[in-house]
Amino acid sequence: MPEDAESPKLRSNRAALPHKVGYALRHPERVGPYLRRAGRDAWLRLTHPDHVGYYRAVMASDTRRDPQAAVGSRTHDRWLALGRMQFEYLVEHGLRPEHRMLDIGCGNLRGGWRFIDHLDTGHYYGIGISPDILIAAKRTVTEHGLQAKLPHLTLTGDLRLDFLPGDHFDVVHAHSVFSHSPLRVIDECLAHVGRVLTATGFFDFTFDRTEGAEHHVLREDFYYRTDTLLTLAAQRNLHARFMEDWERRPHGQSKIRVSRSPLPPRAA
Repeated sequence: MPEDAESPKLRSNRAALPHKVGYALRHPERVGPYLRRAGRDAWLRLTHPDHVGYYRAVMASDTRRDPQAAVGSRTHDRWLALGRMQFEYLVEHGLRPEHRMLDIGCGNLRGGWRFIDHLDTGHYYGIGISPDILIAAKRTVTEHGLQAKLPHLTLTGDLRLDFLPGDHFDVVHAHSVFSHSPLRVIDECLAHVGRVLTATGFFDFTFDRTEGAEHHVLREDFYYRTDTLLTLAAQRNLHARFMEDWERRPHGQSKIRVSRSPLPPRAA
């Protein structure tokens, strides 16, 4: 079931000084790694003032150490489990082999390799801002023997999606992308995603949810209220819904679905 809106987890502000002090006292072994990351991020913000350039540099740094950790998976087993979770959820929601899928922020294909295997040849299109992680994605294609499925893996510098055909994708997917995006990047995507969706298609995205103050941590982790993102979608003439059934999955982020057309009623 969804977490209660008043739960401490949903109302905590990770950017606030009391939270940082309390966390440091509870986990002193993590202070050193945090300070090193904060120093790296300060330098990257100075040398890459735009967010896409900044986060591309973050991904390059993280991917050099460990491509799976770069997409948020501390172990290979967790990488597999998170990918399976993404895949099974969309299959349960009607993803069929003949559908065309756009995977925004496809990473090193944590979920993508399962989608490629499931979909008809050429029906998977993954995009990302990091050339380093896309090279790791190509290795994943090879390791799983999926070359014959001809997946598209494309580098992009924004989310305007202007290089993609209109009215084309049945499913658009962005897992753990908006959790690392300022609001203007999210709005850019919502302003353009309707053009590439089919009339009956949908776009699922996850986000870090808060019921307290919206905030970010090191400009890497962004926390939004659900209503903020629902309102943003409505302003772009999209129908939007908070996906309550995703809350039952063992994942820390929440999920919203948007569509050009009214979404069907929730299943009983």
